[in-house]
Amino acid sequence: MTTVFLSGSRKISRINDKIRNRLRKIVDNRFPVVLGDANGADKALQNYLAELQYQNVTVYCSGRNYRNNIGEWEVHHISVDPSLKGRKFYMAKDRKMAEIADFGFVLWDGKSSGSIANVVELLKRNKKSLIYFSPEKQFYSVSNIDELRQLLDRCDIEARKDISKKISLNSSLYELESVKQAALSF
Repeated sequence: MTTVFLSGSRKISRINDKIRNRLRKIVDNRFPVVLGDANGADKALQNYLAELQYQNVTVYCSGRNYRNNIGEWEVHHISVDPSLKGRKFYMAKDRKMAEIADFGFVLWDGKSSGSIANVVELLKRNKKSLIYFSPEKQFYSVSNIDELRQLLDRCDIEARKDISKKISLNSSLYELESVKQAALSF
């Protein structure tokens, strides 16, 4: 059965009808859902899934304590070196969810580096994502590096520079491009 990794920007704290409709399709198909425990998109997604009384949800957190579990779902605690702080600490749970999921559904504000890092993690594993790009209130499918680049081209240059700096985006894109080129070699 298809497992969906839900994630998104912390600055997105509300979801609109377009997002709700997509989530209802996930629920109607009874797809297992994995998502994080952060404030923002994670919490908003949790609120809606709890409102639907959807039980096929697992919350992932880095370390011993979770921040949000609105529906009182099962929690998977991912062991993390306690000396890690910030992004590096929380990326452990995101990598695990990208590993076990079959598909990503990401709410992106056009600025969050963590949301793009999740898309990159999924692409590294040859998994697709559906991105809700909130500045345009549109969905974009990302199944390869070219589609990711096209999406990144939609955000402003300063946001892209900031994302690149925070998550070493250029090296991640280069790594994905190398994998793509290796697959073409025979």
